[in-house]
Amino acid sequence: MPTSRNVLFAMAAASIALVGAALYLQHVQNMMPCPLCVIQRYLFLAVALCCLIGASKPKFGAGLGVLAALGGLGVAGKHMYILAHPGFSCGIDPMETMLNKIPTATALPWLFRADGLCEDAVDTLFGLSIPAWSAVWFAILTVTLVWILARRTAR
Repeated sequence: MPTSRNVLFAMAAASIALVGAALYLQHVQNMMPCPLCVIQRYLFLAVALCCLIGASKPKFGAGLGVLAALGGLGVAGKHMYILAHPGFSCGIDPMETMLNKIPTATALPWLFRADGLCEDAVDTLFGLSIPAWSAVWFAILTVTLVWILARRTAR
């Protein structure tokens, strides 16, 4: 059975790889990220950071990671709701303006700048939209982190 530390390192790597996949979609496939996409990137990176913290303090890191993953699940859920209800948009709104003005977006615009529209994320990969894939991964991360928390408290 793998140790909690190894699982946390693998989850951090997976979260970073998912942000890498988002960058591929943005810079190679020209799919511009919307505000909700950018928030999901922040939350995947938050999960990765929490997992790295969890490698030395498993209960603390996994607990924070669960919160970040649940937040990501909520944001991905809202994004899927927007796709299911055309006309309901996050579009060019105060959220996009606010996101593009925070220091990480101004320092790393290639990673954190929101330029797309939420309702434009209709391309699919293996039958699921990109927000649906985010939801799947946030759910996997949440379940795994809860498993780590339960495993740690059972010992």
